[in-house]
Amino acid sequence: MASVKFSNVGKWFDESVAVDDFSLDVKDGEFIVLVGPSGCGKTTLLRLLAGLEEIDKGDIFIDDHLVNDVDSKDRNIAMVFQNYALYPHMDVFDNIAFGLKIRKYPKDKIKSHVQDAAKILRIENLLERKPKELSGGEKQRVALGRAIVRHPKVFLFDEPLSNLDAKLRVQMRAEIKKLHSQLKTTMIYVTHDQVEAMTMGDRIVIMNEGKSQQVGSSLDVYQNPRNLFVSGFIGSPPMNFITGYLKNGKFTNEKFSIDLNKYTEVKKLEGMRAILGVRPEDIYLSKDGLELPLLVMEPLGNEALLHMGVGQDIFVAKVKIEDTMDMRQPPKIKFDIDKIYLFDIDTEQRIELKKHS
Repeated sequence: MASVKFSNVGKWFDESVAVDDFSLDVKDGEFIVLVGPSGCGKTTLLRLLAGLEEIDKGDIFIDDHLVNDVDSKDRNIAMVFQNYALYPHMDVFDNIAFGLKIRKYPKDKIKSHVQDAAKILRIENLLERKPKELSGGEKQRVALGRAIVRHPKVFLFDEPLSNLDAKLRVQMRAEIKKLHSQLKTTMIYVTHDQVEAMTMGDRIVIMNEGKSQQVGSSLDVYQNPRNLFVSGFIGSPPMNFITGYLKNGKFTNEKFSIDLNKYTEVKKLEGMRAILGVRPEDIYLSKDGLELPLLVMEPLGNEALLHMGVGQDIFVAKVKIEDTMDMRQPPKIKFDIDKIYLFDIDTEQRIELKKHS
């Protein structure tokens, strides 16, 4: 096990900035998830840590040892890739053992390590099979086994579940979390899937355009997003946004106004243009609510998503399916005022709202 530290790390390719002044302390044994859209720099960070790319700025430490100039093979890191990278001509045993053979481990130790890893991953019965005989989930377990046998200080995962179907992804998420609890090894996991990030990591690092936008637990980044990007990225379906301004203690636009006088800061913001944010699950149907045209309704078993038009914007509400059964008129909605968010339209930073005592 090991701690990892990124200190003001930067990386660019030609004129393109891949990682921009990134800093993060990863505790010994912690499970960290880097999440963000394609091209945000998360995979580049893994490759810098693994020594597969040269760092252009800043420092990387493993267990307080500077590793900027340490060869990849000497960092004691194991990386699990998206495409598994199994050797098709080798059976499962030899695929898992390959790294140990390269390092000239004795045969008895190789056999012991492979059998231990296979037992942890429940693939003892697959050791004589070739990769073409395996399912996607089995291939992923073999790739994990190849990493486990080396007993690395740090595990790196680069979107390892993206090639699996939806059901198998859920299963493998649980497998990797279980693996972390068993091995108690430091793990850094990259994904673009925010649901995957929220269900797996001890902490989440939300990235955009090479920068860290927010670091915290899944509950913290969900309930206390720092800015507009984090608010819109975390949550499924994503947060609804609508532009307006603050007047007489109310958020107002051409379609509606919401009384915010219960919050102490509102009078100081008089006349300010702002963005209102509300999550779909914090919108509810009410007979005396705001009537909006229904564009689409998506039934989801015991819930339904209502897509409604608000001028040029679309609002999505997540409601109980039974509340939509007799809905013959356009829906009327209200917001849970205790759970709305307000953002500065210029800086896109969240405005903290505090209630009057």
